[in-house]
Amino acid sequence: MNIPQKIVIAEDNSVFLMLIKLKLEQQGYQLFIAQDGKKALELIEEHKPDLILTDIMMDYVNGLEVISHVRNVLKYITPIIVFSASGQEEMVLKAFNLGANDFLGKPLSPSELIVRVKRMLL
Repeated sequence: MNIPQKIVIAEDNSVFLMLIKLKLEQQGYQLFIAQDGKKALELIEEHKPDLILTDIMMDYVNGLEVISHVRNVLKYITPIIVFSASGQEEMVLKAFNLGANDFLGKPLSPSELIVRVKRMLL
């Protein structure tokens, strides 16, 4: 029996969230959904996911703070994929410097997301 891999998704855009949630559920992943960074950190600490997907711009705690907390406070090496609207190159570079593993610009292809998620979870 295979245990489904756990993914925490931190995304405040409900339409985008539903799209990627549907695609990832079809692949058999167990998902934990946060609509802000504060909730994402709670879910990460509680469930110790195999992968974290986070938007950069969110309420309360942004994606950069999520990455920093995961890497520097929790000391997790969990892969992190960041997504953000195009035109935010500086934020993306900060995300990589803080320890993000991959980046996808919005709008993104759900099929490309699946490929990148599978690659991170090998």
